[in-house]
Amino acid sequence: MKRITVLLAEDHMIVREGFRRLLEAEDDLEVVGEAQTGREAVALARKLRPAVVVMDIAMPLLNGLEASRQIRKAAPDTKVLILSAHSDDAYVEHATESGAAGFLLKQTSSRDLSRAIRKVQKGNTFFSPSIDKRLRNHSLRSPNGSALLKKKITRLSSREMEVLQLIAEGKANKQVAAELGISIKTVEKHRQNLMAKLNIHEISGLLSPEVNTPR
Repeated sequence: MKRITVLLAEDHMIVREGFRRLLEAEDDLEVVGEAQTGREAVALARKLRPAVVVMDIAMPLLNGLEASRQIRKAAPDTKVLILSAHSDDAYVEHATESGAAGFLLKQTSSRDLSRAIRKVQKGNTFFSPSIDKRLRNHSLRSPNGSALLKKKITRLSSREMEVLQLIAEGKANKQVAAELGISIKTVEKHRQNLMAKLNIHEISGLLSPEVNTPR
């Protein structure tokens, strides 16, 4: 029997180890790699081409949602399953926008994690039962049948999302430039673009939780 290969992207080692033990207890699942940051997850997904990436939404250096976007672009056949402690509609909407095939709450059972991996690997979607129920209710109430909220989301480029996260982490222009391998002038330009797109008039506004991707 061919096993489903899985990449674990979670910055807490004890959590990763727990996931690995749970998954390796299943005959049809195989953990082929582990990532501690969003960027490492993208690099490993590109190298290992796992069937499924189990991705924590709150990853350092590159958040799980932007990492998911980059993985879907670099390895189109790889499915991404987002993990989060939060179930707000905005979180779920951002996850599906990033190309994730599923959204699983960390409070869920190990059985649901294994089941979710199998479902998304086959090309299906999977949401934690409580989220799935809410999305179905949204779908029934919505005139156009949409399961997700139709809130307008400002479109940021992949690089702008990276710059925004590093700014939110308190990095100065020089540090952002070194981290991303770009010039300080380019970082300044990205800052200006972010402020314009997000309608923010002071740099401090970029640090506001409201303008950053949900974690």
